[in-house]
Amino acid sequence: MGTNEYVEIMSDGSLRIPPDVARAMGFTPGGRAKIQRCGEQLILRRPTTALTRVYIEPTTACNLRCRTCIRNVWDEPIGHMGDDTFSRVVAGLRTLPDPPTVVFGGLGEPFVHPDILDMIRDAKRTEARVEVISNGVLLDEGRVRALIDLGLDELWVSLDGASAECYAGVRVEGDLGVVMANLERLRDLKIKARSQKPRIGIAFVAMKRNLAELPEVLKLEYRIGAREFLVTHVYPHTEELLDEALYRRSLGDSMQSRSHIRLARPEFTRDTAWILDAMIKGHFGPRIEGLDALWPSDTCPFVLRGCACVRWDGQVSPCLPLLHRHTSYLGRRLRTCQPYTLGSIREHDLPSLWQAPEYVALRRRLEEFDFPPCSSCNSCELADDNQEDCFRNGPPTCGGCLWAQGFIRCP
Repeated sequence: MGTNEYVEIMSDGSLRIPPDVARAMGFTPGGRAKIQRCGEQLILRRPTTALTRVYIEPTTACNLRCRTCIRNVWDEPIGHMGDDTFSRVVAGLRTLPDPPTVVFGGLGEPFVHPDILDMIRDAKRTEARVEVISNGVLLDEGRVRALIDLGLDELWVSLDGASAECYAGVRVEGDLGVVMANLERLRDLKIKARSQKPRIGIAFVAMKRNLAELPEVLKLEYRIGAREFLVTHVYPHTEELLDEALYRRSLGDSMQSRSHIRLARPEFTRDTAWILDAMIKGHFGPRIEGLDALWPSDTCPFVLRGCACVRWDGQVSPCLPLLHRHTSYLGRRLRTCQPYTLGSIREHDLPSLWQAPEYVALRRRLEEFDFPPCSSCNSCELADDNQEDCFRNGPPTCGGCLWAQGFIRCP
């Protein structure tokens, strides 16, 4: 919204939301939306009934070997999404009442898929907003020109360091010089084409080894015109990554801190970067005013954003972490996450899968977040996987999900 809009307080205390805002948020007559109190603010969440974001995994192949990648701890075959599977996805997008945002991402590098540009073109033809998550290495001049011509809405590039040495320490076989040259070329060609698209976002995985370089990464706003920055913690698939994690101090803490800090708008420079450092490490706890609204605990960000995820073979999952079987560490506990899917796009259309009773019930359960606090308790063998918990929930059990506690985020 470009200007302020207001709700109208009716005589019975109910609120009347402007129709354009209600439509954009997926509010429908008779629907249900979660409301949360946050200090002097009220947070009105998007209903779980609206499908507003679809992640599509074109491939699980990649041109790099990143230390942080989930593919280091799985044994699944590499796969590419076929034309028939993708056609089924597009057909489903066309039948939705409002076009969702389509994000090409998942566990591989989208530009490894030979038909990715055609896939972007077909997705744009549904009138959807389209984004791509990439490591940026394969963005040569031909692909960059095509992305501008296709009107790609946003390009997310993963950068985990500002220096060549730090970057290469995470993204093995990557070349920061190549990535920066590609992004500068994109900046220049956008200027020549007088185009604002694609908007550039930077995804930064914060670790002990690279946190000091975050202030320099944020300067890409000026160097290449980056307009969004996502700073997330590392997802520890290995003991090495567990030792790199910045959130372990606060992982076992109660989510209801007794202290309350009111933080003024900070200016992050080299001299004041310690403030952001402290926030990320959790030294201030979860009750920094403003931050608790942005990163609420016990909240599934995928349900919050109305997401569905389509795996390369057509299986549909409620979130990216449940697309593939993998292991990770919760504290010092090695935990296995089994995949959870709700059916195949090859056998059912996307709206039918979204409205399936099992999926509706799961979204409602995630909205209420009726799971034990496994991420802070982590004291019994039930935390070894996501199949059962002490509340007698069946799969998937999400009490140990680091996304739901605000530690991990995806574009």
